[in-house]
Amino acid sequence: MAYYCFLIEIYSFKMSNIGVNSINFEFKSMCMLSERDLVDLKNRGIRVEDVYQQVEFFRNGFPWMNLEKSAVIGDGILKLSESEVGHWVNQFDILKANLQIVKMVPASGAATRMFKSLFEHISEGKSNKESDLFLSRLHEFAFSKALLSLCPSQDSNEIIKTLLGEKGLDYGSLPKGLLAFHSYEDGSRTPLEEHLFEAAEYASDGKKARLHFTVSPEHRVRFLNLVGELMPKLESKFGINYEVQFSEQKPATDTVAVQLDNELFREKDGNMLFRPAGHGALLENLNEIKADLIFIKNIDNVVPDAKRESTIRYKKAIGGLLLSITEKIKDYLLRLQGEISEGLIVEIRAFTNSHLGIKMSNDFSYLSKEEKVDWLKNILHRPTRICGVVKNMGEPGGGPFWCSDGHGNFALQLVESAQVDMENETQKEIFSNSTHFNPVDLVCSTRDYEGKYFNLLGFRDMSTGFITEKTKDGRKLKAQELPGLWNGAMAHWNTIFVEVPLDTFNPVKTVTDLLRPAHQND
Repeated sequence: MAYYCFLIEIYSFKMSNIGVNSINFEFKSMCMLSERDLVDLKNRGIRVEDVYQQVEFFRNGFPWMNLEKSAVIGDGILKLSESEVGHWVNQFDILKANLQIVKMVPASGAATRMFKSLFEHISEGKSNKESDLFLSRLHEFAFSKALLSLCPSQDSNEIIKTLLGEKGLDYGSLPKGLLAFHSYEDGSRTPLEEHLFEAAEYASDGKKARLHFTVSPEHRVRFLNLVGELMPKLESKFGINYEVQFSEQKPATDTVAVQLDNELFREKDGNMLFRPAGHGALLENLNEIKADLIFIKNIDNVVPDAKRESTIRYKKAIGGLLLSITEKIKDYLLRLQGEISEGLIVEIRAFTNSHLGIKMSNDFSYLSKEEKVDWLKNILHRPTRICGVVKNMGEPGGGPFWCSDGHGNFALQLVESAQVDMENETQKEIFSNSTHFNPVDLVCSTRDYEGKYFNLLGFRDMSTGFITEKTKDGRKLKAQELPGLWNGAMAHWNTIFVEVPLDTFNPVKTVTDLLRPAHQND
């Protein structure tokens, strides 16, 4: 088999330096690729340069984020008063008729981890705290009637096997979006259904509700069939049309795996091993959505009808606020095309600080007028997002922080624990003392002041990925995830954090989370 030796002398890409500067990464990488490898890469739509970049990250690691301090209310996080919430809700309701609004829901993940304790009950042949709770309150789950109809036995092992197994409900391999979450008088609802109900309230212009679900290929037909069954009922109930789209993670976003010595991991047949690159790969899917506002929310963060009012109210509020901010950005960019006074420069700089999550260093004052204008244009001309954040109640995950670029500039970022050097006591303390948490509650504006769509791939920070250790056929390997969708993939967006009520965050990480009051239809 012929192999080619590729020497990449210099491969550079730009990472915005929280504004105008660029960091050029230069590296040399030697890697042996066969003709079959090149064909494989071409068929997958993966560039050879991307493989080299991934291998370099395996070899050198990803740099740590430089946390300056956690964002808090009054310094990075907005807390809206009741009157402000009401104002922005009204603004949203007034403007929505002329907007294209889409709700994007990542829904490809399997529910396997949700049933971890039940799988352990089966494999270990004994109960555990969570499986005991599950069995003792079985009748409170929305799927209990369907489960018991298939398994009248009272044997705990048989009940769990019927719930999880292919010969029963098959919940062990289905995605969360297709599981029965909530009970109603007329039956049960899946998260997919709850998102459709929810979308009618805010992801609609009054005539049409638009949703976009990212799903795995093997479950796409099930999603399509369920939506097809629901559509007539929902359109009749709400008096609107639904437009529901589905997409899958693109093979071109898969990343290579390497051995522990950082050489390419090859399968028994000699082919390179590719792995899905985490939710950061969905940036490609988001980039193809054409809308004025895009709401993003996780598939499992839903509640029954009676407990949805707070969610709807705050979704509209952050939507209305984002529309106001993007209108101000448009106004400033247009004004920067004409005569520019020092007063306007001071005003825009203050606006980027107070509304766009950007604090420029004192060196900005020493720039020429033309350089200042270039800086400001660069900051304003970006995608913009509002991220709802909730008070930190000890949930695992990321939160909002002020991050430094090392040159006196600071930007608001969502940061995950894996991005922080926990051996650095100062950085560890800043992360641990964060007051707020990221529940994945976003509304995004991806059009510029001229109405053109941004290429979102140009605003990610490729140096914010993740490396994990896995096994394949008993062999250890290192896998790599792309920058996360709401952290590194949006690192160079303008970011506004708004505190939202804790009752808008109701994820289902384990099956017994469905027993919480938020998921019970009292």
